[in-house]
Amino acid sequence: MSRRQPPRAGTRGATPGAVRIIGGRWRGTRLPVADVAGLRPTSDRVRETLFNWLMPVLPGARVLDLFAGSGALGLEALSRGAAQAVLVERDRDAAAALRANVARLGAQARVVEADALRWLDSADAAAAGAADIVFVDPPFAAGLWDAVLQALPRSMAADAWLYVESPAGSEPPPPPGWHLHRELRTSQARAALYRGRGTGGADTLGGANPAP
Repeated sequence: MSRRQPPRAGTRGATPGAVRIIGGRWRGTRLPVADVAGLRPTSDRVRETLFNWLMPVLPGARVLDLFAGSGALGLEALSRGAAQAVLVERDRDAAAALRANVARLGAQARVVEADALRWLDSADAAAAGAADIVFVDPPFAAGLWDAVLQALPRSMAADAWLYVESPAGSEPPPPPGWHLHRELRTSQARAALYRGRGTGGADTLGGANPAP
């Protein structure tokens, strides 16, 4: 949910700021963003569009937010009715900020300080169970989409919803059997929502904004 780019030589990164939860019970709550070089949360425009797409399937959902950063995607999902979330973040400072935000909100979320790929292969990931909604927004410069998307299916329900954010002009292939349902392109990023192979042909999000 956050994109990290290498800092310029001699810099520590941008001044820490905040990201706002857009809807639900915590609407308007500002989440402090850790002072981590290059950490940049998904834009308000993209998040608002994404959660409009997901609104019918959020209540009671189990959420996995890989590369969680500020946690804006996972916590937004909880604010709008998701039942629980696992937030995976490798950076120590970002993970500490996530824990503080989860505690302040009393959110039903568990913060995992770990490398996302290693965690997906761990016993802890297996014990976490299959997620209904997964957010994948890795550091753009790291090129992790193929490896992560290949490892994800065992952590997702067969009819899960999968959100993938990538640089503008790129289209990382989803796991086999996952099909594109919605997408949004901006000057900086492509935001794509996929549906799993176990849907039986049903699209519970209806016909609004279908993928071309």
